Amino acid sequence: MDMTWFDEMEARIPTGTVRTRFAPSPTGYMHVGNLRTALYTWLIARKAGGSFIFRLEDTDQTRQVEGATELIYRTMAECGLTHDEGPDVGGPVGPYIQTQRRDLYGKYAQLLVEKGHAYYCFCEKAESEEDSGEFNRAADPCRNLSPEEVAANLAAGKPYVIRQKIPAEGSTTFHDASFGDITVENNTLDDQVLMKRDGLPTYNFANVVDDHLMGITHVVRGSEYLSSAPKYNLLYEAFGWPIPTYIHCSPVMRDAQHKMSKRHGDPSYEDLKAQGFLTGAILNYVALLGWSPRGELAEQEFFTLEELVQAFDITGISKSPAIFDLEKLKYFNSAYIKNLSPEAFLAAAEPYLKQAIRNPDIDLTLVAPLVQTRLNTLTEIPEMVDFFDQLPEYSNDLYSHKKMKTNPENSLEALQMVIPVFEAMTEWTFDSVHDALINLAAEKALKNGRIMWPVRVAASGKPTTPGGAVEICQILGKEETLRRLRLGVEQLTP
Repeated sequence: MDMTWFDEMEARIPTGTVRTRFAPSPTGYMHVGNLRTALYTWLIARKAGGSFIFRLEDTDQTRQVEGATELIYRTMAECGLTHDEGPDVGGPVGPYIQTQRRDLYGKYAQLLVEKGHAYYCFCEKAESEEDSGEFNRAADPCRNLSPEEVAANLAAGKPYVIRQKIPAEGSTTFHDASFGDITVENNTLDDQVLMKRDGLPTYNFANVVDDHLMGITHVVRGSEYLSSAPKYNLLYEAFGWPIPTYIHCSPVMRDAQHKMSKRHGDPSYEDLKAQGFLTGAILNYVALLGWSPRGELAEQEFFTLEELVQAFDITGISKSPAIFDLEKLKYFNSAYIKNLSPEAFLAAAEPYLKQAIRNPDIDLTLVAPLVQTRLNTLTEIPEMVDFFDQLPEYSNDLYSHKKMKTNPENSLEALQMVIPVFEAMTEWTFDSVHDALINLAAEKALKNGRIMWPVRVAASGKPTTPGGAVEICQILGKEETLRRLRLGVEQLTP
């Protein structure tokens, strides 16, 4: 073969710097395992001052989901995982979409055939076998066809696949940064398909060719691909290419026995956002699913994305599976919510506040601070604040509070004392409401709780509320507060 084209392809490859890639398939949502792979890959590049490449692996046309590509882009952008090269920004080794690279895979497969490391197979094999690599090598007559027989079959237009010719003897050793050296006997490996009948490459072959031509130095992927790893090595060796550093990550598990799976209802990144989790909390937690910081940072739990860049080291990646614990994620999320500025929290909380509070007279900027320190997730907000919009039905039992020394009888008395005080007020602010209630309690020689608790119950109709009687009354306003207290009196009157 004329090697000029191949030499030109080699000349394009960037060298001398760390280059990593995230290469998703547009087949649906970004599940937690995908997000972790993207994050680790991005962190390796950023820690080394290298380049992070986004590549779209769309050769499996049958599994593509409409809108999935846009969803992946949006997720990456929301998470701050910016890429230096990709379909949308270009770069020196494009195109970055596999189907737009389809012409070059066949040339590399033919080069392997010429080198004696691959062969044309004309056997009738199901498409599923081509994809999975299931194939009884010993029984395949095509492995030993003469050049003349191959040429005749090609000239006759016989459909074919191109298979990797695995050495019949010896062993192959594969090195992984997490799992160390893995050695397999070559006679246990199948002659995997490299090029399918439709002219598109298989996942394994396209990965090797693209990673080399894009100068990828570090590859992060799931440990389920460890069994394919020796075949990758044999391909690199057959081409005479340098082998990248491989980092295989153990799976993220739902529990000790089951891997997380969208099919089983386990959450994707989009699902977690919809469940009220903040992006920062999700990323922080996902980073610690299978990785732990070392040295003086060993006990640290909370990291910004910038801090993760500084702390990340592939030696901290664990070989043990990580169990996804939703309660632990809630712990992270609660801390992140508390840490938001009032303005940032209001922006995040507003859609949930508006779900429950439709009354335009209720000032959401006053409601938001009441819930910020009480939340695990943003989706808890509506149930906490819905009483501001509409007073729920409630039982008089709520007026009984042992610590406050209240019961329905003395609560009725308290409300009857409060109403005329509120009616006489000309200013309605937090301080004025507070002082009015405190002064009334002092005037009647009562503990504050004897007045505050009945007002809180009558104004909210709930056993627990964000904020106390003063905050609730301030937010409801004078007229609505009085309306509710009068309803409380009616309800308590025998």
